[in-house]
Amino acid sequence: MKIYRPIQELALGLCLACFVSPCLKAQTTTTDSTQPTPADAAKHKEVDALKGAIQTDQAQTPAPATPATPATPAAPAAAPAAPAPLPTPAITGPLAGAPPLVFDAGPLGKLSVNGIVSGFGMVQGDHISGDSEGVDALSNGQVWIQKTDGWLQFYVQAGAYNLQSLGTPFVQTNTQITNLYGPVPTAFLKLVPTKTTSILIGELPTLIGAEYTFSFENMNIERGLLWNQENAIVRGLQLNQAIGKSVNASFSYNDGFYSNRYTWLSGLLSFTKGPSTIAFVAGGNLKEKNYYTSATPFQNNGAIYDVLYTFTKGSLVINPYFQYTTVPTAPAVGITQGASTKSGAVLVSKGFKKGFSLAGRWEYIASTSGTMFVGDPEEGEEVPMNLLFGPGSSATTVTVTPTWQKGGFFIRGEFSWIHAMDTTPGFAFGPLGLDKDQPRGAVEIGFLFGDNILKK
Repeated sequence: MKIYRPIQELALGLCLACFVSPCLKAQTTTTDSTQPTPADAAKHKEVDALKGAIQTDQAQTPAPATPATPATPAAPAAAPAAPAPLPTPAITGPLAGAPPLVFDAGPLGKLSVNGIVSGFGMVQGDHISGDSEGVDALSNGQVWIQKTDGWLQFYVQAGAYNLQSLGTPFVQTNTQITNLYGPVPTAFLKLVPTKTTSILIGELPTLIGAEYTFSFENMNIERGLLWNQENAIVRGLQLNQAIGKSVNASFSYNDGFYSNRYTWLSGLLSFTKGPSTIAFVAGGNLKEKNYYTSATPFQNNGAIYDVLYTFTKGSLVINPYFQYTTVPTAPAVGITQGASTKSGAVLVSKGFKKGFSLAGRWEYIASTSGTMFVGDPEEGEEVPMNLLFGPGSSATTVTVTPTWQKGGFFIRGEFSWIHAMDTTPGFAFGPLGLDKDQPRGAVEIGFLFGDNILKK
């Protein structure tokens, strides 16, 4: 999706400088088209909480001097708070990130480092022409480094990723890095003028949707059909404001589907009470652009609206949400008849004993018909605008993902099934695009690391 990013280069330079600094010293405490299809638009999401962590310390008492009366044992000193994972990147579970490895970076202060290495394998039925029955790839090979204290902070996430999602063909990891967000998909500066206000500038996770961009952040290995309609990484500016203890608001001016054309506004408003959170999210283009790439589909000329509810109690998470997307008619950029989608999903995750957990996802999505004009103005032609499996198609999906994690190591399997309806020949599954069902089985094995690389 992107190749040019000055903020990436600056932040990555800082990151590399820190790693080779002779003053590196590990700590044990923590701180806070050109007509691309939805397959090309593999992307997403991040309504993420960007907050710091807290640290504590203490002392002891002398013994009594009189042997005649037995001394009352002194109360043991309270144990220091256990290190905790940082809130960025956001991980919804059931996977749990590790507390960071903290080191002294000289003039930059204390920096926190985490990372992940994971591999992915998948078998699928009714694959489309050009795809394979069995595939495998490096799903994550990433490191993220961040400064989480002071008024000027930063975050850099670099490495390899594979954004496999339901209903789309497999694409090799190196191809995705080249065609999507490059080797530094997320990098931003964070200004913190007050305890309740922050400003982010750079390459940011989107505010839109319930599923995030990278596999380890989500309940399931593959992202879903609703995620396919959303943007994932945006370039721009984001203002976050906490209002009291229950309300949080975010506002972003950005480039939408990684278009490098700053014509999008998006916002999020959430309210939390007890175990429940409800959020309203919206984003849309203010000025249509006739610009399309693998990372920038025609949905960049549209808008997205989400209503999300999350219930959390212990290890149980239930997250239903509704989504509406629209790509309006815009003849100036070749959209001769607009189209839209209406969809809903329920994501559920529950942890059990001894590191086992189970996650599931159900989705339904329906699209309307639309058309686009492609090619030369004099010799081009009008073609269907495909938001799903052909104009006017719909689909439902079911995904089940059992997981086992011990320390940083994890292994998870997955079974998914898609049933498409009202498809257009050539746009569905199978060698000829005529089949309406696709089952998949997948496995992901990896290691999330931080301070655990130094523990015995």
